Amino acid sequence: MVLNPQERAHRTSDSWTAGPVYSLVRGLVRCLLWPYFRVRTTGREHIPATGPVILAPVHRSNLDSFLLSPLTRRRLRALAKVSLFKVRPLAWFLASLGAFPVRREAADRESLRAARDLLSVGNLLLVFPEGTRHDGPQIAELFDGTAWLAAKSGAKVVPVGVAGSGEAMPTGARFPKPRAVRIVVHPPLEPPAPGARRSVLREWTANLGSSLQAALDEANAAL
Repeated sequence: MVLNPQERAHRTSDSWTAGPVYSLVRGLVRCLLWPYFRVRTTGREHIPATGPVILAPVHRSNLDSFLLSPLTRRRLRALAKVSLFKVRPLAWFLASLGAFPVRREAADRESLRAARDLLSVGNLLLVFPEGTRHDGPQIAELFDGTAWLAAKSGAKVVPVGVAGSGEAMPTGARFPKPRAVRIVVHPPLEPPAPGARRSVLREWTANLGSSLQAALDEANAAL
């Protein structure tokens, strides 16, 4: 039977090897990368220990996903661009870390459903509300996908500011530089009501944007 990238990713993620691989990588990040980047964190206690949660950070570097993993003992699940899953060994590794593919160039209802399903069984899901990487101290316009997922799943949304990762490894860089990184976690936002109108989702997204900007400002001030 030929499996599509999402089916392969979910099968790998649910295998017995995924847990040890994730724990090993998270430990290496905590023991090696955090000291290298002199990572300091604030507000880790705001991440709920149980239940469906969306971790919603700003996105300034390819380092962000890795640097966030030691924030909690919970396993982070994440969306990743589908092109990364074309190489089988890399696809296996990413899926073991809890990632599953998403097509960014089009409305990917299948991936949104998969994300909703992960949240519906109480997972912690990493979602970048800005969509892709951006530069600078101001957040970009947010997509409504985070609001939709939160409303459909009842997941709380935790805004996270990350400062310094863009300087540590900017777009196009092959190797990271030893720059200081600060991570600020703000209290979770309650999800929109199920079946909320689009205008309500837009207003909720604007509130998320304000919280995310405040977290980023605080992280930048701590550098």
